[in-house]
Amino acid sequence: MARGRAAGYDEQRETILRHAAALFARSGYPATSMNQVAEACGLSKATLYHYYRDKYAVLVQIAEGHVLRLHALVDEVLAQRLAPEPALRALVQCFVAEYAGAQHAHRVLTEDVRFLSAEDRQRILDHERAVVAGFAHIVGQLQPPLQQAALAKPVTMLLFGMINWTFTWMKPEGALDHDALAPMVADLFLGGLPAIDLPADRAAV
Repeated sequence: MARGRAAGYDEQRETILRHAAALFARSGYPATSMNQVAEACGLSKATLYHYYRDKYAVLVQIAEGHVLRLHALVDEVLAQRLAPEPALRALVQCFVAEYAGAQHAHRVLTEDVRFLSAEDRQRILDHERAVVAGFAHIVGQLQPPLQQAALAKPVTMLLFGMINWTFTWMKPEGALDHDALAPMVADLFLGGLPAIDLPADRAAV
């Protein structure tokens, strides 16, 4: 009879990922050892290997787990079939809220994904592209000329530029929190979207 997992196994795996993400974000993936991860988790190195076979497996799980959560958020919002503006506001709110509790994982995704194998990196990139496509779909609905000129995705990337790097300057103890930031981002983007002039070579596309 197969031996089942002990109670709390999944919770311990998540704890390991959380501590490892903080270490990777602070020191970088190459400079972080499994000994350091084990120490941060209060585990022996042997116990740590019971949950993850090596440091690479930890990296994959942090990066892929984060992007899968983002992909799921996009799917959840799109499934509600909201009008374009409420849909975009909901997406921004969900992403900013997710980043609030995943700053270390997001830094790992943006900075350490280059250490993944081509296969693992491509799989994660496919999810990232799906996330961008979900946002771009809504942006195209808001401004059809952008969609017609094949500019919905580039404009979407400008929006991501506003929210993806908040972890570099927002402080948990700061006066501005993520709940207050999300509507500001949406207002700024939606307010400026109608003012975009199509480049001459795109207006006729």
